[in-house]
Amino acid sequence: MRYLIIALSILLCPAISVRGQISVDVEVPGVNIGINMQSYPELVPVPGYPVYYAPRANSNYFFYDGLYWVYQQDNWYSSNWYNGPWQSVGPMDVPPFVLRIPVGYYREPPAYFRGWSANAPPHWSEHWGRNWEARRSGWDQWDRRAAPRAAPPPDYQRQYSGDRYPRTGEQQYAIRSANYGYQPRDAVTRRDYQQQDNPGSSRAGPQQQAPMQRSSTQELHSQPNQQQLQQRQQQQQQQRQPEHVVQQTPPSQPMHQAQSMQPSSQMQRAQAVPQESGRENKAGEPDKRGENQDGGHIQNRQ
Repeated sequence: MRYLIIALSILLCPAISVRGQISVDVEVPGVNIGINMQSYPELVPVPGYPVYYAPRANSNYFFYDGLYWVYQQDNWYSSNWYNGPWQSVGPMDVPPFVLRIPVGYYREPPAYFRGWSANAPPHWSEHWGRNWEARRSGWDQWDRRAAPRAAPPPDYQRQYSGDRYPRTGEQQYAIRSANYGYQPRDAVTRRDYQQQDNPGSSRAGPQQQAPMQRSSTQELHSQPNQQQLQQRQQQQQQQRQPEHVVQQTPPSQPMHQAQSMQPSSQMQRAQAVPQESGRENKAGEPDKRGENQDGGHIQNRQ
């Protein structure tokens, strides 16, 4: 029994310690980079650079141009709040002054930083290759005497820690817009700044365009069907028109034909009667009815 109690205590103690290290759940889309900042970090300016670094953080943690920047597992991440949510930033989009931070200010430098000068930037061209170097040429060249001023640290976030940390994007945006009026200078930082203010905007765009594309394809498919229907209607109308013509012309034509045929039939009858009467006359028996009938037909013709 004693051993059972000891075993259970061993199993439960790590679970309790792990729960104490879990960061605050934030209901905002982002990337979990495994960094837990329980409170607002201490930010110290890097001499000669418009950048701050966090000397007490257990990560490569910086602040530049209104955003927090973290270099973790060969990737850069940014956020406008000290404990996230974090957004991934590709090597092509990292601001130049973030790339220029000297190696000595990385609290957790990766293994490939070894041998590089602590007072110089990392050798990003060697690490990310020639393609990156060709597209980001000049990133390590600037006038050190003309470096821009550093953005003011967002000290208002100091009072938001633990359970008071804003859990939604709307809360974070409302608090920051009411307490921090700085606007980023760098184009990439300004873009990320706006996207993090509206986390659903970047994803809502494609979803709203999809129905439009579907509707356009449906219209393209419906056009041939409409043309076919029009052709069929025209064919049906053409087929119906001869039927009406046939129905209209026969009544009119037989009437004229009947009128024209009546005299000819009467003439034939009139001619036939004299022949018969002539035959009877030859026999010596004149037929007076034939004459009356013939005369009657003549009167009808007149």
